[in-house]
Amino acid sequence: MALNQIQSNPTPTEQAEEVLDTAVDIWESFSTWLESLADTVFSVGSLWQAIAVVVAAALGFILSRFPVGQLKKLAIARDEPDILFRLYKSVARVIWPAITAILLWVTTTAFSVYDLPSNGLRVVSSLLNAWIIVRLITSNMREGFWSTSLALLAWTIAALYILRLLDPVTTSLDSAAFEVGGSRLSLLQVITSVIVAIIALWAGRVAGDAAQTQLRSSQSLTPSMAGLLGQVAKISLMVIALVVALYSVGVNLTALTVFSGALGVGIGFGMQKVFANFISGMIILFEKSLKVGDFIELQSGVTGLVQEINIRSTLITTNDNIDILVPNEEFINSQVINWTLKEATRRLHIPFGVAYGTDKELVRTAVLEAAEEVEWTFMSSGARKPQVWLVEFGDSSLNFELVVWVTEIAVVRPARVIADYNWAIHTALEDKSIEIPFPQRDVNFRNSSTVRVQMVDPDE
Repeated sequence: MALNQIQSNPTPTEQAEEVLDTAVDIWESFSTWLESLADTVFSVGSLWQAIAVVVAAALGFILSRFPVGQLKKLAIARDEPDILFRLYKSVARVIWPAITAILLWVTTTAFSVYDLPSNGLRVVSSLLNAWIIVRLITSNMREGFWSTSLALLAWTIAALYILRLLDPVTTSLDSAAFEVGGSRLSLLQVITSVIVAIIALWAGRVAGDAAQTQLRSSQSLTPSMAGLLGQVAKISLMVIALVVALYSVGVNLTALTVFSGALGVGIGFGMQKVFANFISGMIILFEKSLKVGDFIELQSGVTGLVQEINIRSTLITTNDNIDILVPNEEFINSQVINWTLKEATRRLHIPFGVAYGTDKELVRTAVLEAAEEVEWTFMSSGARKPQVWLVEFGDSSLNFELVVWVTEIAVVRPARVIADYNWAIHTALEDKSIEIPFPQRDVNFRNSSTVRVQMVDPDE
């Protein structure tokens, strides 16, 4: 029995010979088809069909200019690259071939009515239809190796089907098989599994991007919550696509239970910070203590505008247009000043000093007039009107503060606002000839007769 098993299993050499024979059969079938195609192409009927294809392509190009222009305008009018933007852009790219395909199908019908050869027109129209579908699918993919490879593969399969060569090719690929671990594995199974895996991953990414865009454009969700839910939806869809891809390749999904156990151990040891940042981000969003558009100040002194709240970190852009990624855990464990959490109107204290002997009322009038000229001042006749306080008797000056409430826009640019008020105060004091002192010291010598100066000869 063991001897019969050994004889029934082909050796690697025999398997290689079978694959070589299959390749030879495929080449012979292709050569025969190519010869018959050449006989068909070089004929009078084929010439008329070629002329019809050229005329249909030229006429389709002319007729497609107007709708293509309108679709491009609609795409440009979109504020962000959402689903409609991609739809307009994708359709604009296939208008020309679509009109050409319609004209070719009409021409094919006319040729059939007058008993003219139309098989070439039918093939070209079918290939063009397949090319339109492939281009619509791949237009939403990033340009690169994978998108180009997928487009070529899909169009090749469609072309083989239209030319009635798909069955012979698939039969030949299925006959080229190997024995792996007691299981039969053919080239057709390998190619099909890879194609399904690529399509599943691509579909998962596109669906995730669409869900993320839709959530971010939702009016019922805050930008922070919509951004996080969009990322969770995208990751979930990608995980589902990955499972489908693994299943299509033939990976035993029961091995994922071992992987999930290893993942739990990894979270307990190496991924503590990542998991802590994720939970911190969820707490921030549900507490609503921080949201996109807030102007914050960290304990380290960093100030900036919250642009994104992601799963691991939060993106903050400073007024110098510097992007800073802050781990979410820092917002939970450290002190954070949110300048725009509830009400964005804030009060600033601008210190300045004048010389002793200056008329205080003149100082008040000059500085209040200067504050009214600054665009950031929140003008009010109530408790929030600008005020000038005398706060200290300094060594060389009377120290005042301009206490002023500023507008919401001013809160997010503190350095510029303070600089504008300092500029306005200095100009107002100069116009009123009010002296701004600098530190001075008067030294008085009392009982100067006791002061003795001794000269020393350096040569001694």
